[in-house]
Amino acid sequence: MTPELKLQPLRCLLAILDQGGFHAAAKHLHRSQPAISMAVRDLEERLGQPLFEKGNGKALLTPFGQWCAPRFRELVAHHDRVSRDAQAMASHRAGRVDIAAVPSVASRLMPGILASFVNEYPGIEISLQDGHSELVAQMVVTGEVELGITSLWQPQEALESTPLLHDEIGVVCREDHPLAAHQSLHWRELTGHALIRNGTSRLLEGSPAEGLLEQSALYISNMISLTAMLEAGIGITTLPRLAFQEEHDRLRFVPLSKPRLERRIGLVSRANVSLSPAAAAMQRHVMAYLEDRKT
Repeated sequence: MTPELKLQPLRCLLAILDQGGFHAAAKHLHRSQPAISMAVRDLEERLGQPLFEKGNGKALLTPFGQWCAPRFRELVAHHDRVSRDAQAMASHRAGRVDIAAVPSVASRLMPGILASFVNEYPGIEISLQDGHSELVAQMVVTGEVELGITSLWQPQEALESTPLLHDEIGVVCREDHPLAAHQSLHWRELTGHALIRNGTSRLLEGSPAEGLLEQSALYISNMISLTAMLEAGIGITTLPRLAFQEEHDRLRFVPLSKPRLERRIGLVSRANVSLSPAAAAMQRHVMAYLEDRKT
């Protein structure tokens, strides 16, 4: 049967070696000398071999004790290191959080979120990945990341979601397009214009504007390619406001007022699975950051 080693007797033995004797070890550990001697005897009984030579009045290790001492030191150091690391993670002074987000959130919201998070939790390592909404959800389900910020299309049993914000849908077109001068648009005003569908076009499904999708002959999923087509004047598209790249001066975003459609953005994690301390801190920080933006 493998003996169970308690840490305190190991610390006593190491103190005897480091301080040069039982009396000095007792003083160093703020314990009585009999207590130190008893701890060593208990350790020897558990191991079945003496650790110190008997009868010479000096703290000399037996050959068995010489073999054990460096291993005891390694065991105690490993315990203390794990204990410190666990405490650091629990108190958010260390750890790692893996998070994924849809591109519009990754580029528009995450810079501010991460800048303030790093300032508050400088010891936590962060990995951010981006991808379309289904990919982000899948990465969370498989455990590749702990948290995802993505479009909430339909509830998934494997995911727990927390709504974060609503992102209004609008029409994006080139600045010289006839629709660009409008303050808002009714879906009927899009009829007759070449509509380029994209990954968020499903938001029109089930609304009065759904018929526009059937008239569209062009689908582009990549945002860079979509932007290039819009700037070339090939057509118009619908996008959530966060997905509209404002740095493209030649493009305009016009809210779609009838029907008023919104993309729901939420924070997702695996259902019935506890978050690591670092991920839990990130979850709270994201929600607090976005709540502050509303005020």
